[in-house]
Amino acid sequence: METLQSRLQYEPKILEYGTSGRRGLVTDLTQLEIYINALAELEYLQTLPPGEGGIVPGDNFYYAYDLRPSSTRFVAGDGGRGEIVQALEEAIRTSGMIPVNCGPVPTPALAYYAIGHRKGSMMVTGSHIPFDRNGYKTNTSCGELRKEDEEPINERVRTLRQRYYGQPFAESPFDEKGMLKAGHREVSPPAGEARQAYIRRYVDFFAGEPLRGMRLLVYQHSAVGRDILVEILQALGAEAIPAGRSEVFVPVDTENVDDRQLAVIQALADGLDQPADAVVSTDGDSDRPLVLGIDRRSGRVRFFGGDLLGLLVAEQLGSDGVVVPVNCNDAIDRSRLRDHLEPRTRIGSPYVIAGIRQAVARGKTAVCGWEANGGFLLGSDLRREGRTLQALATRDAVLPILAVLLASAEKGMPLIDLFGTLPRRYGKSALLKKIPRADSRRIVERYAPSAGRTRQEAQEELARFFPASLGFGAVNGLDFTDGMRIFFQGGEVAHVRPSGNADELRIYAYADTQERAEEIARLGIAEPDGILRRLLVAARRP
Repeated sequence: METLQSRLQYEPKILEYGTSGRRGLVTDLTQLEIYINALAELEYLQTLPPGEGGIVPGDNFYYAYDLRPSSTRFVAGDGGRGEIVQALEEAIRTSGMIPVNCGPVPTPALAYYAIGHRKGSMMVTGSHIPFDRNGYKTNTSCGELRKEDEEPINERVRTLRQRYYGQPFAESPFDEKGMLKAGHREVSPPAGEARQAYIRRYVDFFAGEPLRGMRLLVYQHSAVGRDILVEILQALGAEAIPAGRSEVFVPVDTENVDDRQLAVIQALADGLDQPADAVVSTDGDSDRPLVLGIDRRSGRVRFFGGDLLGLLVAEQLGSDGVVVPVNCNDAIDRSRLRDHLEPRTRIGSPYVIAGIRQAVARGKTAVCGWEANGGFLLGSDLRREGRTLQALATRDAVLPILAVLLASAEKGMPLIDLFGTLPRRYGKSALLKKIPRADSRRIVERYAPSAGRTRQEAQEELARFFPASLGFGAVNGLDFTDGMRIFFQGGEVAHVRPSGNADELRIYAYADTQERAEEIARLGIAEPDGILRRLLVAARRP
């Protein structure tokens, strides 16, 4: 009997969980692989009780997508792969659910709408990673999947993979290339309710025109929430000027804004007939904010890291419990919020959400969290002048943008001055691309306690890569909560971590001046023999 597996003309690539959701190269994302993984997640959600995020066959199941070409259509340059949304629709129907297309909307807009209706949802997005990648993220009916859900789901994936790969080829809905035999399909007509609900969430809560008098440049590029952001800002009284719109996907990483991207934004700001007060934007699926101040004298734009942005937002919201991952700027340890800081978590929204839940369980009433990329998570309902903003424990870009602009307006301070009120602690991140994650992980494994070295031996070896000749103090501490965080005498920090979503190796640098933080980041990714490259070489040795 000819099975589907016997007829495949390619070597299947397993789609794995990353930091949050499943991601992979578009060339590897067959509709077969998407379908199997999505179906396993849907079946798993159907086993959960409603109070734990369960879903019921026959109910609506929501989905949405960003503007990556492969989300909704085939892409010739990626081996003809794509139409990921269509594969999800097929899986949703197979599971007995009713697929409801919420259209191209931000990831938090989909989550807010679906959770509000106590329904599950899936977002097709590659987030900020390069456009040759894509993936999707699943939400239960009450929030994001937990990390502890992943292994039981993967067990179902393995079972389904055996079933579908072993199916007679004549009966299989998939062809030799792992694509649906039916070929191209149009997605179901999108509904607009999720988009409008998300806009109302902020327009109704902040009410009136609190941003009147502000002139804002909205860098739109290919962000799925580019028009929504303009609409919200205008409804709240700001003059929002859209610029830089692109119909070609632009991978904007709010955690690693490089000189090239800053030059693009600077050119847009320089092209205005009148100066703007700030530049705001988001990443591709609009769950991470990008905020830049503009110096009134020089006209130069200045990028503010998401971890510092989160610190200002949490102060503005009056938080009594804050949760951040280990790679966030340690300015928080010197800030007014230091006494409200919960134990630092691993990197990724599922870990931050777990920390938020623990804080709420301990009785904290104004809990929030954020990541170095700026994604802000609201763990408790927020109240303002008799109005309530419901908790939304998933990454969001709009709340931090609005909160910091509101703080600027209320205090009568330009953004640059407002950020200047924070403790003098500066950060910079940078990365090397096309570094296999297995190679990156070897660096961490080489120095981790499980490697057999004593802590002192590990520190002494690392000191050779971070020598005094490059300005580093002695290595006096290591933290392996997520990646390898290296502490130096004098207070500087270098954090080396493999990406959870792509073949990238990151370095996060923290110092008492922006110049030094940037210098550490440059030393980390210098080619051909910067710190990260030399660590990679050493990690390959026995």
